[in-house]
Amino acid sequence: MTQTGLVVASHGRHCMVESMDGERRICHPRGKKSQVVVGDQVEWLPSTDEGTIEKILPRRNLFYRQDEIRTKSFAANLDQVVILLAAEPEFSQMQLTRALIAAEAEHITPIIALNKSDLTDLFARALERLAPYTAMGYTVLQLAIKHGRSGDLVERLQNKTSLILGPSGTGKSTLINQFIPNALVSTGEISHALNSGKHTTTSTNLYWVDAERKTALIDSPGFQEFGLHHIDAMQLAAYMPDLKPHVSECKFYNCTHLHEPGCGVQAAVASGEINASRYKLYGMLFAELTEPKHY
Repeated sequence: MTQTGLVVASHGRHCMVESMDGERRICHPRGKKSQVVVGDQVEWLPSTDEGTIEKILPRRNLFYRQDEIRTKSFAANLDQVVILLAAEPEFSQMQLTRALIAAEAEHITPIIALNKSDLTDLFARALERLAPYTAMGYTVLQLAIKHGRSGDLVERLQNKTSLILGPSGTGKSTLINQFIPNALVSTGEISHALNSGKHTTTSTNLYWVDAERKTALIDSPGFQEFGLHHIDAMQLAAYMPDLKPHVSECKFYNCTHLHEPGCGVQAAVASGEINASRYKLYGMLFAELTEPKHY
């Protein structure tokens, strides 16, 4: 007889399923291709010491990225995505924008968390770069995880399933180790030469913060490359909160917001309502999504 369970870890074709009573065992999906991701509710069939996944139950959402060749799914059934950045290494506006668009497309609440407030000058510069995101209504938290200052984030994580996403070297592993000391997540050292961290996480894992199993953190690798090929280029502006209000002011219904006359978005850029660097990111992403596919 099948049981209902939660996928709490994923390693290639194997995954770890947690039963309703908290017992965990390795399971294998039926068929050659695994569609199971961490956060999935599944029906599974126990065998001697492992199990087989028979069915994936309907998802509320799926946070994923897609390039020309393959799709990388991070997690399913999320309440929020915490995008962890730091004063050092310097974060990429393009990476941040891609993650925010992916969250908007799946109706998942994004939270931007900026770490290393103890690096005063660098932090002030990073916070200034995030000003447009604060202005468009995103939550931007200020943290110093290494020094135990992450209070606002702690409150926002309560009773939710949160994906912690961020480039290496931002303090992601340190944060998870603070919440779940037995997670034994390796902490990467920053490589100053490359201005990016060393990858330390190789698989996606869900950790319970509380004994009642109501607050969960999901740690996932793979923020360095973030393709958006699953997004329709003509819908792109609708997933950017600073551009979206001006789309209705366009003269043409199929406006690309790049060169058409009577474009509300371009008018808002000209008047300073839309940040010029954000509009530039839009143009770059639109060009990427409308390039001919090479398979």
